[in-house]
Amino acid sequence: MNDQAAPRLSVIVPTYREAANVPVLFERLGKALAGLAWEMIVVDDDSPDGTAEIASALAARDTRLRCVRRVNRRGLAGAVIEGALSSSAEFVAVIDGDLQHDESILPAMFAALDGGADLAVGTRVEGDAAERGLSPARQKLSEAGARFFRWISRVSVADPMSGFFMIRRRIVGGIAPKLSSDGFKILVDILLCAPPGLRIVETPYVFRKRQAGESKLSPLVAMDFLGLVVHHASWGVLPIRFVLFGAVGGLGLVIHLILLNALIATGALPDFRAAQLVATLAAMANNFLLNNEVTYRDYRYRRWSALGGFALFVIVCSVGVVVNIDIASWLFDFDHVWWVAGFAGALVGVVWNYAVSSTFVWRRRRRG
Repeated sequence: MNDQAAPRLSVIVPTYREAANVPVLFERLGKALAGLAWEMIVVDDDSPDGTAEIASALAARDTRLRCVRRVNRRGLAGAVIEGALSSSAEFVAVIDGDLQHDESILPAMFAALDGGADLAVGTRVEGDAAERGLSPARQKLSEAGARFFRWISRVSVADPMSGFFMIRRRIVGGIAPKLSSDGFKILVDILLCAPPGLRIVETPYVFRKRQAGESKLSPLVAMDFLGLVVHHASWGVLPIRFVLFGAVGGLGLVIHLILLNALIATGALPDFRAAQLVATLAAMANNFLLNNEVTYRDYRYRRWSALGGFALFVIVCSVGVVVNIDIASWLFDFDHVWWVAGFAGALVGVVWNYAVSSTFVWRRRRRG
């Protein structure tokens, strides 16, 4: 058993399927933070690979490690918030459990906060091609997201989409009720919710390649980022999942119209009803796949179970189409303004589809 003083720093590690990485990260933190009173808090989303069990076994031998196993609660942002609120340390750091973040810069981040800063951000920089953890496409996406964030927020941070940072715990505690538990970009949320005058420093590091475990990110992370920004722009009125659901629906509408036009114009399906059916199914398939990977990633269907999920989604959306048409027709008969009727019908349809999809299609289910 390792006796130590009360920690000044809690390192929050949100995990899912990181059984192989937790012991390695704990050992690396011990070397990087030698001489500092610290603890590592693993917040695990009930991983089926035994991540929580491994972390708990380590915690039984060393008091510098604690494990919070979350049951029926999902999402990286929510795990970070719960981990930070479980800490009594002066500072909390957030680091991924996949070993891609460079833990050796934690002392520099700690020194910056101990010297008066409020937030230290681990800023990703390019290293040698052999050690680079971001693909060129992901690098460009990250840079574009950073530029957009600086434009809408007026907060000068080079890498706001970073998942590696350290902050004063009292700041997180003060804004916790405003933070969203959905999504990956918890730092963006903190920057948008934090009081003005936040003293920020940035510490560069080279983002490593993942060695084991399951990536929490996807190429569609830009949609998640957009949902978070719109959520804040609406003063929190629009939930992030609803924004993502609506964005996916808008893309599906574009796909529907393009395919419908192509089928009719090329003569592949000259019959309008047949072309409309094919275009509708294609749009629904697109919407299901994107919602499954982005909007409801924490409850997503995998492998063959996706077929049953898609069938249920088609049924739900078919009901939404009927609701859309009925509402729009009633309004048009009432005031004869087509665009008002069409917009209202579409809005009611989206709300209906979102509500029943959240309740029946992507209900809480154990991730495999």
